[in-house]
Amino acid sequence: MNKKVISLTLAALLAGSMAVAAQAGETLDFWEQGTDEPDKSLWSYAPDQFNANDAEEYGFEINTVGTVNDQYKQKLAVAMSSGECPDMYTHWSGGPMIEYIKSGYAQDITDLVKEAGLDQLYTEASLAQATYDGKIYAVPVLNNSVAVFFYDKQLWADKGYEVPETIDDLEALCDKMKADGITPFALANQPAWTGSMYYMYLVARYGGPDIVSKAYDGTGSFVNDATKYAGDKIEEWVDKGYFPDGVNSLSPDNGDDRALLYTGEAGMMLHGSWQVGSIKQENPDFYKNLGCFAFPKLEGSEADQSVVVGTLGDNFISFNCTGDALKAAFKMATYYSTPEWLQMAIDAGKLPPLKAASSEEPAWQDILKILNDASAVQLWWDQYLPSSVADVHKSSSQLLFDKSETPENVAQMQQDAMDEYLAQNK
Repeated sequence: MNKKVISLTLAALLAGSMAVAAQAGETLDFWEQGTDEPDKSLWSYAPDQFNANDAEEYGFEINTVGTVNDQYKQKLAVAMSSGECPDMYTHWSGGPMIEYIKSGYAQDITDLVKEAGLDQLYTEASLAQATYDGKIYAVPVLNNSVAVFFYDKQLWADKGYEVPETIDDLEALCDKMKADGITPFALANQPAWTGSMYYMYLVARYGGPDIVSKAYDGTGSFVNDATKYAGDKIEEWVDKGYFPDGVNSLSPDNGDDRALLYTGEAGMMLHGSWQVGSIKQENPDFYKNLGCFAFPKLEGSEADQSVVVGTLGDNFISFNCTGDALKAAFKMATYYSTPEWLQMAIDAGKLPPLKAASSEEPAWQDILKILNDASAVQLWWDQYLPSSVADVHKSSSQLLFDKSETPENVAQMQQDAMDEYLAQNK
């Protein structure tokens, strides 16, 4: 690569020093995690268009580097801490994005967004997730991603199962499935963020979405009745056999959870709505009967039961370059808002956060109803929280699924991590 790279020590990074890739090169590196279809083709579209149509004019070519999801997260963290951040990269916004901004690894693109008219193309909510301190630092791209339950409509019809409205209904359904020899929940929790969906929803259903925001701003705590309820409920479901054996050793990157759903060994799967595209690509026959429903309500709770967990704009692109390099990198990103790419994404089972997006896909009709009925979207905790706290959230909540730690201690681990972060960032 013909360019100068500015390296920083970890200490300098944490002190907030700037780490911007030099402008005077001919190649710009773009890191993303589209290694399997349909994401591989969707992510490669914009770089391919730029290289074919704009590279000569802008004086740069885009080098795309795809890495499988969980490896990508680790790779990006190492790059950030070692001062080797690429010119542009995908992420999930929230607390980590703020850290990238403060460290100088994400540039203000507010003027570029307005000049290109992207503020008129993207939904207001998705741009809000890309904004910090009144400035836009990222472009939302791939999908409106919310956690919902997926199920096989034909299997449920054959078994006489009904979509549960309440958590009591859900548990009654799980008991029926167990009696029929079916594991209720298809969960692959090796990376921990998959299981944390249960934890986040149960906390939100009991105590509302401000549990995590108050813990973050120091006005509340993770140690409360809501986190105890969530931990107790997960361990109760573990005891009842609602999760697969060896759940913490199963990998979503390998499709271990979807495989259980396809074979009917498991009755439903709580996962992000990006699974619509994966299932459509991977198992078209199963996709024909794919249904979705919202996480059930908790009767007796005063919390808003319509809140959904997710993000509007999964994933986002930020830029670690300036001058002509930034203009070229941003031009590449604008191809993710073209009508051609939008239709390609919809055909692949996605629903990008563009105002023009709509879908007649049956599964997306279910999800759109859930979104339309929701009063708010609670950003995934591992995206909302600072990286150090998010890591503890995932690793500690994972311990509930093999009952190696108590709910009280899991909550305390998260609070200790939050206290440490707040003390270091006063």
